Amino acid sequence: MSRRPLSSRPLDMLYFIFFMIHLPATLLVDLQALYPAHLVPPVIAQIPEYYITMSNDPLIGGVMGLIGDPAHFVWFRTFLFLEALFQIPVFILGMRGLWNDSRSIYVLLLIYAASTTTTTLPCLSVILTTPLTTLKTQVADIAFITPLQQWLLLSSYIPFFLIPLMMTIDMAFRVLHLVRAGSMVIDMNKNK
Repeated sequence: MSRRPLSSRPLDMLYFIFFMIHLPATLLVDLQALYPAHLVPPVIAQIPEYYITMSNDPLIGGVMGLIGDPAHFVWFRTFLFLEALFQIPVFILGMRGLWNDSRSIYVLLLIYAASTTTTTLPCLSVILTTPLTTLKTQVADIAFITPLQQWLLLSSYIPFFLIPLMMTIDMAFRVLHLVRAGSMVIDMNKNK
């Protein structure tokens, strides 16, 4: 079977672009909570600080100790380790597999997508339950966000939920199709 160009496969193109966007966002923003501070160049360290100033993101701000007590965000830190150890390799392997039109990548993308959908849902729940305020201030260790910040946060987190959810369903059907095709070949060989 010859390789079909990525441009002829709209969903694969979407996933490829998603991974291309997600990789630098992960490396430059999300994972700074895990990096030793002295290893982060000042210009890179300013990226999440600017983002938190703009959005008041209770998750990134919380895990970095800029909003509230970072101990309350151990669960989110665990998700960041998963992002570093599992998702980054998947971004790279996924882009390569999608570029090469490799069906062997489907199972890995299914696992990634189901995991990411599962871990992004609690993040959305935090954003939806963070108290709203019309003031741009913090009270003690409690995070507040304005309605505009909530909209900004939801618009940045929802695609990282919906695209993996769509990928989960899509890859599950692709894997099912491959399993059925393989089963038919096995059955035909048994009947010979």
